[in-house]
Amino acid sequence: MAALNHIIIPAKDKDTSAEFLAGILGVKPEPQWGPFRPVQTSNGVTLDFVDSKDVRTQHYAFLVDDKEFDAAFDRLRQAGITYYADPHKNDRGEINRHWGGRGVYFDDPNGHLLELITKPYGSLS
Repeated sequence: MAALNHIIIPAKDKDTSAEFLAGILGVKPEPQWGPFRPVQTSNGVTLDFVDSKDVRTQHYAFLVDDKEFDAAFDRLRQAGITYYADPHKNDRGEINRHWGGRGVYFDDPNGHLLELITKPYGSLS
């Protein structure tokens, strides 16, 4: 069975981006490895931030449990980060409750749209 191991994410400043994401997720960014500044998620996937002049914004969603969501959402609010209930940036200052869970969207320093969800989309459990 194949599993995602890592993804390279272009950033205007890899350190700022890695520290931002790690701070929201409540983890520590890894030390620089080659040109990359890695952030590892709890399922072992590493997001390798790399400095780039060509940053095309992408969407990255993170599945978290309720406790992790509460902590990350609290960090978002404490930092004054604008958040939305949907990917089109409607319903500013609100979260969604899709599939019986909770979700929130927000931008990282590069304009990548990040999402925290407590239930996978389409989840029936």
